Amino acid sequence: MGYIILITVAILWLALVIYGMVEAFPVGIIGILAIVGIGFLVIKVVKDKAANEEDKHYSDNVEK
Repeated sequence: MGYIILITVAILWLALVIYGMVEAFPVGIIGILAIVGIGFLVIKVVKDKAANEEDKHYSDNVEK
């Protein structure tokens, strides 16, 4: 339940930030580009983590 509330608040906050940047059009483009760049980096990290066979091997075979 806590994760659902946290994700909802984060999405709402991000939507309001983007709305504010659109309102401040000429200057807000810089912020929107920064958010898009960070989004691409997060997607890349998640894809790299999911495709890393070495991490999967250690997760499955090494005792903790």
